[in-house]
Amino acid sequence: MEQENPTVKSRFYSCIKVFLWLSVVLLVFEVAAYFKGWHFGAPHLQLQYLLTAPYGVKDIFNSLYSRWVLIRVEYLAPPLQFLANACIVLFLIQSVDRLVLCLGCFWIRFKKIKPVPKGTVDLESGDGNGYFPRVLVQIPMCNEKEVYQQSIAACCNLDWPKSSILIQVLDDSDDPVTQLMIKEEVTKWQQEGAHIVYRHRVIRDGYKAGNLKSAMNCSYVKDYEFVSIFDADFQPTPDFLKRTVPHFKDNEELGLVQARWSFVNKDENLLTRLQNINLSFHFEVEQQVNGVFINFFGFNGTAGVWRIKALEDSGGWLERTTVEDMDIAVRAHLQGWKFIFLNDVECQCELPESYEAYRKQQHRWHSGPMQLFRLCLPDVIRSKISIWKKANLIFLFFLLRKLILPFYSFTLFCIILPMTMFIPEAELPSWVVCYIPATMSFLNILPSPKSFPFIVPYLLFENTMSVTKFNAMISGLFQLGSAYEWVVTKKSGRSSEGDLVSLVAKGPKHQRGGSEPNIGEMEETLLQEQKASRKKKHNRIYTKELALAFLLLTASARSLLSAQGIHFYFLLFQGISFLLVGLDLIGEQVG
Repeated sequence: MEQENPTVKSRFYSCIKVFLWLSVVLLVFEVAAYFKGWHFGAPHLQLQYLLTAPYGVKDIFNSLYSRWVLIRVEYLAPPLQFLANACIVLFLIQSVDRLVLCLGCFWIRFKKIKPVPKGTVDLESGDGNGYFPRVLVQIPMCNEKEVYQQSIAACCNLDWPKSSILIQVLDDSDDPVTQLMIKEEVTKWQQEGAHIVYRHRVIRDGYKAGNLKSAMNCSYVKDYEFVSIFDADFQPTPDFLKRTVPHFKDNEELGLVQARWSFVNKDENLLTRLQNINLSFHFEVEQQVNGVFINFFGFNGTAGVWRIKALEDSGGWLERTTVEDMDIAVRAHLQGWKFIFLNDVECQCELPESYEAYRKQQHRWHSGPMQLFRLCLPDVIRSKISIWKKANLIFLFFLLRKLILPFYSFTLFCIILPMTMFIPEAELPSWVVCYIPATMSFLNILPSPKSFPFIVPYLLFENTMSVTKFNAMISGLFQLGSAYEWVVTKKSGRSSEGDLVSLVAKGPKHQRGGSEPNIGEMEETLLQEQKASRKKKHNRIYTKELALAFLLLTASARSLLSAQGIHFYFLLFQGISFLLVGLDLIGEQVG
């Protein structure tokens, strides 16, 4: 794994510290000025006083403060107000985009629009006329001993003719014990009659993309028409292929069928609840609307079925970014392939339960698109797709939703807003601080109505995460060291606790002489590992988040001097949100 450059990592933190110490100094300065009577209801009164007051000043402090007010009025406020206005415009554009997506989702529901396959699969018919193309199922994994059993068991229980399916367990683990455990699990299912093979790379280049690319180079892949991919924590239902593969029948332009994710641990803690809100909107609104109206969206990397010809036409898996799934989707779109998103087909998986795991996942998800944008922009411009599709890809898919969103979220609410407290001549209207964000949060939460009580924590947490997303976006855009950092998201194995028994029970009966799994021992091992891990858990300290917490709390104290109610409450609660995240008090602690 490529480690983040410490110099690059500390540069961003140093900038935040400068803002923090400057805000503390200014707060002391402003409090002293307030008690000396330098407080006016409007900024223009301060300037008017300074222009008419004699400069044979009573003391040095009054002289310094009068010059500070002049400097901020004449030199600091205009550029800050310009930057604020620019961010407000970006904010409004992004809000309109979000509103249009929601209207598209409402239209889909109202009209009951959903993709309908032209063919059906009936495994009970036995007449030979069913649509049973040969499907390759791939399970890439790397040191994921907590979850490998459930994904292998679920894939071995897929309801599809054995002669038309092959399961590849693509193990990139560098831990010999984990390798042995996975290999034994594969052997067990082979003895049960499952058509499954184990692959382990000696040279582990290219992370997940390299793993998938290596597997697609096997000689027998040419005998298969489709490939379905499941990450190690995903559990497809037995009818997954029966509900996805038929969409390809008599639809030669279709390259990808993507299923929706569902989460076994969405109610585990506050962090997982907030993630569920975000991802529910992503699937039900963003991907469903884009799938219905333009037949394109970013492949999610798992729980999808690809036409192998579409992968080959698009150049196959490439290791050039950390978002190989989005990369192949964009290249397939440029080749004219169409995508379908099935909102009613779900595949269970896990959400990261610790902030550390979630932060690393989000860093990869937000740095990768910027790497990809730099690399594929010339190809997009030269491609033969329509101008409308090029504009959608460049301005909506990449710039607005991947670059502008983290930029304005961090800049507007974490930098400009606190600065306007110390430079009150530059203003942010109340509707920007409160009403529009609240409305957008309300729209985001509609796909998961049971999460409505968490609307305020969701709004605050999204602004808190903008630090990580902004840092990742800058890293990817300018090829900084952390842009190529790949960390496998830590799994808890939460779903295996309750589902392990049922998955094994659903499997075929053991052949004579086969190894009978001891369910009690497996459950006991899981419990022992969890107890051991709990003893090692501790809180981490996130310095960037803590520095921003104190910056926002300092700005909230300054807002009291100007009697700015909404700004004060927003800064106060946003500062507390940063403080909780900085002290690792959200989600599970890590070892």
